[in-house]
Amino acid sequence: MITDRLRPFRPLLRIGASAAAIACAAAAGLAVAAHASDPARHVLDLAQPPGSCGAPPGGLHAGPVTFQVTDDSHDYVNVYVIDDGERDKVYAEIQDLAPHATLALDTDLGAGIYAVRCVFSDGKIGTSAAISVTGTTDAAVPGYRAMPDLDLQAPVHEYTRWVESQLPKLLADSRTLDADVARGDLAEAKQAWLTAHLDYERLGAAYNAFGDFDGELDGMAGGLPRGVTDGSWTGFFAIEYALWHDQAPAKVRALTKSLVASVAALQQDFPSEEIDPGDLSLRAHEILENALQFQLTGIADYGSGTVLATVEANTEGTAELLSVLAPLITRSDPQLLTSARQGLAALQHVLAADVDARGTWRPVSALDSAQRQRLDADLGQVLETLSGVPALLYPRTGA
Repeated sequence: MITDRLRPFRPLLRIGASAAAIACAAAAGLAVAAHASDPARHVLDLAQPPGSCGAPPGGLHAGPVTFQVTDDSHDYVNVYVIDDGERDKVYAEIQDLAPHATLALDTDLGAGIYAVRCVFSDGKIGTSAAISVTGTTDAAVPGYRAMPDLDLQAPVHEYTRWVESQLPKLLADSRTLDADVARGDLAEAKQAWLTAHLDYERLGAAYNAFGDFDGELDGMAGGLPRGVTDGSWTGFFAIEYALWHDQAPAKVRALTKSLVASVAALQQDFPSEEIDPGDLSLRAHEILENALQFQLTGIADYGSGTVLATVEANTEGTAELLSVLAPLITRSDPQLLTSARQGLAALQHVLAADVDARGTWRPVSALDSAQRQRLDADLGQVLETLSGVPALLYPRTGA
């Protein structure tokens, strides 16, 4: 895990060729522009009746579609493309669109009857007239069912129990590292450091629940006033830098003692913390996204050359997360789970070629161009697949 994390915008659905502009208001007029995908453009100016949600075209061809949504009310609004029949599936959404703001609502619709629904912060709810979609498309969005926080509680509890079960090993391996440093065996300490660090990297979905401990244990030097020489820098990366830059044993020992104390405190504190249900689905994608950003770029390499081992640990952490989310993913999109697991297996197969029988990992800088291209391709593929998990399981009470 990395404390300097990116929290990417939740990827929902993609932008396409056909478009319609909808202005949403609680009880006001609006203009709708329907743009055909052929060179001839048709602009329709329509007025919204009170209680509606814009006036999208009554008919569209199957395939990509974009609704350019502007909130002309004085309230925040959630906007959804829904199934106009059962009305229990969402095909695209915008959360908390601000008054007078405009955002694109993108999706890929198969044949069927749809509508646009607006849920305003003042409690008003409006639904547009039906949108009839005809034709075929190979990339229709399957639709996402409501996912109340309550549905995510079972995976949260299961994952929390799993993290609790891993913390004793993290503490034991951190103590082994400290003991190696205490007796001056820095060669053994390097091996012990990697073992303990990978223990921590497998816990990638719990970082928010770790609070300040995450910074103490896994913070990088970026942003510190004096960088790698800053006296406040602690944790695995600080120890890595000290071990692989031949710093004084007393300096290394101070860092490993601090590490043990922080891990012990984390183990004691964690049962009182709560994992946000929304974090589980986000981290299913973000763990490996962070690996791409920080590990494969070498940013998180402070001398050991073991970033590929970290990526492997991240794949294991992602696999564990998918296992606890599997019942919910399968309920809505079983093929997504199958594809994600296949993608992880392919990535792990590639990474397995980068470690020898003694457990020594190839530095990422030592990969030749073909090896790097294969690694990037497999990681990119699994990231594309995993990007569907946050949208599928994003906590929502319905449209």
